[in-house]
Amino acid sequence: MRAKLTFLSALVLGTFGGVLATGCQTYDFEPVDPLAISQTTETRYIEARAAKPNLMLLVDKSGSMKDPVDPSDSDCMVAGELCGQTRPCNTATCPTRWSELQAAMRDFLDSSGTLARFGLATYPADASCGSTSTISVDLPADGVEDEASLGNKAEEVKAEIFKIKNSSSTGEPTPAGGTPTGQSLKFMGGLSELQTADRDDFVLLLTDGLPNCNSAHPTPYPQCFCTLQSCEAASAKQIGCLDDDASVAAVKELGSKGIQTIVIGFGADFESSSTSGQKGAETLNAMAVAGGFKRKCAQNSDCGTGDGDTCENGLCKRQFFQAANRADLVAALRDISGKILVKDPCLLTFDASERPTSQELVVVYVNKERLASGADTWSLTEEGISFAGATCERIKNSTPSSPVDIEVRAVQRR
Repeated sequence: MRAKLTFLSALVLGTFGGVLATGCQTYDFEPVDPLAISQTTETRYIEARAAKPNLMLLVDKSGSMKDPVDPSDSDCMVAGELCGQTRPCNTATCPTRWSELQAAMRDFLDSSGTLARFGLATYPADASCGSTSTISVDLPADGVEDEASLGNKAEEVKAEIFKIKNSSSTGEPTPAGGTPTGQSLKFMGGLSELQTADRDDFVLLLTDGLPNCNSAHPTPYPQCFCTLQSCEAASAKQIGCLDDDASVAAVKELGSKGIQTIVIGFGADFESSSTSGQKGAETLNAMAVAGGFKRKCAQNSDCGTGDGDTCENGLCKRQFFQAANRADLVAALRDISGKILVKDPCLLTFDASERPTSQELVVVYVNKERLASGADTWSLTEEGISFAGATCERIKNSTPSSPVDIEVRAVQRR
């Protein structure tokens, strides 16, 4: 007798505990008399170990990062004008976008710095329109993903971010210049270390403004949308233009190389109350859609902060992450890390409704060898089938040239 059942159906989607996998899945049902139980079989090859992803941070440090995160705060008024561009803000009473970004990155990296292999690049490269052409913190060396090494790398990233001061009277670097997002993303696409075969690769773009600074913009002002206070000057007619098409194209180019782009819009420049905010949100959303990192949601649920964001067909209408302040940014970073985090390769999970009724009704084969349950092999837990000891290490150390063939047979009472 052969038929279809749903047991372990989640596994048919092609993952085993977050590990990339391929192979065949079969469901074999054997005749049982009386017809009181049914049997299913799941077979697959684990072709790569659970390698932690590369996550290159591309952080905008343009001049607008000096602006208050809450321009309506009375503490942000200095000598009758809003602090930021011309007068430094006292970040103890008037947090700026940059000071809030620093605090958020400190919180995130202190708690989650070992979840991925972090690197860092910032832009612009100067106080004008220079796109990034260097890496501030390299990704960890190939194959390095132990907790101590990744923790040290996270500390490097944090230190580099804090080297950039909100204001300085001694020549220390501060946020300055325009927003050459498109060209900086193109530079990311040339990094060989972000084009790996054994792990996922991500660029996380964190920006507070509309991309511009493209000296080769095809439609100079007034044909383009001006991102500056004025684009009348000859020097601003191209670099002041909204560089939306080139930025989206750069993200698509990254995708063609297997690199996903995650987009976070930080600050108040993406609200629908202004034309600039609408243009900014449209541009970042187009980049996020091209980046391939989908913000999923339950039907009819709220997709979080930001106006006009709803759930449509399982996806948030706004595909970029919007963060108005430090708390929003930390939440967005943790949400992202949870989605890219490699799950436990030694845990095989399935829906509660499909869970075997007892451990005695499960049979497990590893590389065609039947393994009895035990402390060094596997057990059935509330979470699923948990591999332990030497068997777990065997799964963790599997590679494309040395895969692990896992077969699970489970019997359920009807």
